[in-house]
Amino acid sequence: MENNKLQKNLGLAAALSTVIGMVIGGGVFFKPQAVYELTNGGPGLGIIAWVIAGIMTITAGLTAAEISAAIPKTGGMMVYIEEIYDKRLGFLTGWMQSVLFFPATIAAISVMFGKQSAILLGNENLVLPMTIGVIAFIAFINTLGSKTSGSIQTISTIAKLIPLILIMIFGFIKGNGNNPILTPMVGDGVSGASVFGSLLIAILFAYDGWINVGALAGEMKNPAKDLPKAIVGGLSLVMAVYIVINIAYLWVLPASELATYSSPASAVAEAIFGPMGGKFITVGILISVFGCINGYVLTGSRILYTLGTQKTIPYSKYISKLNNNNVPANATIIMCILGALYATSGQFNLLSDLSMFAVWSFYVLTFLGVFKLRKERPDLHRPYKVPLYPVIPMIAIAGGLFVVVNQLLFSGFQNTIISFGGILITLVGLPIYDSMQKRAKKHEGDDLDKIA
Repeated sequence: MENNKLQKNLGLAAALSTVIGMVIGGGVFFKPQAVYELTNGGPGLGIIAWVIAGIMTITAGLTAAEISAAIPKTGGMMVYIEEIYDKRLGFLTGWMQSVLFFPATIAAISVMFGKQSAILLGNENLVLPMTIGVIAFIAFINTLGSKTSGSIQTISTIAKLIPLILIMIFGFIKGNGNNPILTPMVGDGVSGASVFGSLLIAILFAYDGWINVGALAGEMKNPAKDLPKAIVGGLSLVMAVYIVINIAYLWVLPASELATYSSPASAVAEAIFGPMGGKFITVGILISVFGCINGYVLTGSRILYTLGTQKTIPYSKYISKLNNNNVPANATIIMCILGALYATSGQFNLLSDLSMFAVWSFYVLTFLGVFKLRKERPDLHRPYKVPLYPVIPMIAIAGGLFVVVNQLLFSGFQNTIISFGGILITLVGLPIYDSMQKRAKKHEGDDLDKIA
């Protein structure tokens, strides 16, 4: 939908709530385990990393919002990069999202759903069936129509707030508060400098979703004034919630213990409310996670569908087909099959780190696009401009480059291999794109010969 067809009826309050709803997902319930495992039970650097990642996210949101406000087209980052650079790079963005970012994210969150469901049911053998089962069920739901998917999002948004609020309130009331919060920075045998990049990429998973914030510009009454307020205010509130709940976790259980639980939130809830109360909170977390998976399936399948409509990938006719409910069912099924394949690894942190590395590489290109557009298209209508230009975009670029380079070169052999694997899978898109372009030109030539 183009900008001139959108109704400008969003005020600051609506924009703020939308920002918060888009960003808060399942990561806040599970990522503390990876954080304190990396710091070997030292809480200080973990808390600082939540703050730094929040600041990075705010600068990223403020920067990307200028692009999305100036290019009010559907398709998100894929369309922005195509418009700023060229169609080939735009395709590569959509390819990365379709084969790496969305499937790996769907898989990562589904793995946690499977693990928590199995713990709740008291049967570890159910982890893989529940993991694959939730992906299959959400795939089915998403073929029924967008109204059904939208209803799930509304219910899950409410559900995710309940455990967050309860843990934050009762964590401080019932927790003993004897556990250290800021000291030591890291545990024995760990260098803070060596793990900081890995901490950021782990935590940025919990902040993901900010890229969609700029899409609000076309529906806001006064985007130039209210969009930066919504981004800074909304993401600051998210950051505050994340910091407070992490302190609440530590108020109840020490970091060294949180590092041993796949779901620190559930462990803390059980310590606060007892076994039955803990299960109640876990159910709330599972509903939230279910909605999170649904959101990524819903949005990810639309990116794949767009590639199909552009006829830039094999089997485009099949992928771009809509079912009787007017939704891209085939693209949805393909996205979920890829997610299920990734999920068989059972590795939540590995999958989430892979998705973050892949997507942040392209986020940096988006940030650089602000400078490119300002130079090459100074007369482009910009309903919103990033404040404190060029400082804010430069901070966003520097933060993004640090995350990507650190994950690629300085976070250990396993992360380097995973990162290079992600690059390889992304680059496979180039020969596919070239092949499809040649095929399209050949068909055009054949059609001209027939006319002649």
